[in-house]
Amino acid sequence: MLLRRDFLHSALSGFGALAWAALTQEQAARANGGAESTVGSPLVPRATHFAPRARQVIFLCMEGGPSHVDTFDYKPKLTADAGKPAPRGRGRLLGSPFSFSQQGQSGLWVSELFSNVARHADRLCVLNGMHTDLPNHAQAFLQMHCGLFQFPRPSLGSWVLYGLGTENGNLPGFVTINPPQTNGGAANYAASFLPAVYQGTRMGARNPAAGAQISNLRNARRDRDSQRLQLDYIQQLNRSTAGALGGDSSVEGLISSYELAYRMQGELPPVLDLSEESAATQALYGIDGTGGGGRNAGPFQPGGGGPAAFGRQCLLARRLIEAGVRFVEVTSGGWDHHRNLQESLTNSCRGVDQPIAGLLTDLAARGLLEETLVIWGGEFGRSPAAQGDGRDHNNKGFTLWMAGGGVKPGLAYGRTDEYGLEAVEGKVHIHDWHATILHLLGLDHEKLTYRHAGRDMRLTDVKGNVVGEILA
Repeated sequence: MLLRRDFLHSALSGFGALAWAALTQEQAARANGGAESTVGSPLVPRATHFAPRARQVIFLCMEGGPSHVDTFDYKPKLTADAGKPAPRGRGRLLGSPFSFSQQGQSGLWVSELFSNVARHADRLCVLNGMHTDLPNHAQAFLQMHCGLFQFPRPSLGSWVLYGLGTENGNLPGFVTINPPQTNGGAANYAASFLPAVYQGTRMGARNPAAGAQISNLRNARRDRDSQRLQLDYIQQLNRSTAGALGGDSSVEGLISSYELAYRMQGELPPVLDLSEESAATQALYGIDGTGGGGRNAGPFQPGGGGPAAFGRQCLLARRLIEAGVRFVEVTSGGWDHHRNLQESLTNSCRGVDQPIAGLLTDLAARGLLEETLVIWGGEFGRSPAAQGDGRDHNNKGFTLWMAGGGVKPGLAYGRTDEYGLEAVEGKVHIHDWHATILHLLGLDHEKLTYRHAGRDMRLTDVKGNVVGEILA
């Protein structure tokens, strides 16, 4: 019987074997980038390139592009010049209908829309000079998550898990809660050319049915012992196939994924059960305790509206991080405010303000904030010019903030122009932001690579600089 690897070695003077070697390079231990060893689980914790400032990440993703000039980027001249022609012939300026005030000892400017988060001003590191390449949702959203949008790439969470491994082999290392169904959908948490074990595990979706859990977590037709027998047989076949092929990442990804899925059945359900949390803790997150996720709500139920829905997701994010999950993303949709800015933005902020403040308070009280990098933001900002009674997209200048995890607290870094149209100082591109996140986790973005299609691929491609000014 002629095996595929034997054919590749003998055909075309061995060039087929060279191609095969490139495609299966992931099986070799890479000294420069934290790839998995051929020995042991691909999720085993790995040494960082240097001492990390953070161990895990919670990314609070506001899908749709929150308006920076109405939230964290105070522009008094925009309000003073409301109704005047906008720069570059872009209609008329629209002043913010919301008041701003300086908060904390740092004096950070925060809108009234985030009155609860404002109490944490001295913990925030606000990046007001963010910019990205395109003002279209799908491309900007993919770039925020994957670095590039032109073709499939691994997500930020997948790169983090690939570089660091996980601290709990019985749980997924990367979880995405309420992920978007559009703007790239699953590509925003996919592993792409990385082994499948590094992709995000989805929990719920936009407006899911009550009681939604991780899909297929339990097998109602077989008990654990019979599942183990069945899985052992399947894994034996998988390993035999992988050996015959001389190493195949897709097969080995299945082996790891099946084993993880089996182990998750025992450990994950208690993590998802919020009923053990005190009434005071649930109230901290804006969970009302009257059936919308309160003390007797039982297992996590995504979906619904208002602070209670997002509060449950933020509380779950804390429980997952506490249990050893490396990267958790929590998505809030509906931030694309082209119309009815005052009411729609108020509603969006009201739904997340208290839960986010509660998360920061809870992490700090448990001693987790110093080692957890919390990130808030969306794919771009909004224009200072009016679009009826709303704002259009703006990729040239917008705001993200981070807290904990080794960033300077109480800092506003970077600046947009006097109307908030374009970043003019302390400019931070998405590639720079990614490089900085990896740096905070102890990873050199130039060394965290993966051999694919004959090239060492990385999250930041051939770009990106660590923003040293924001490091604590």
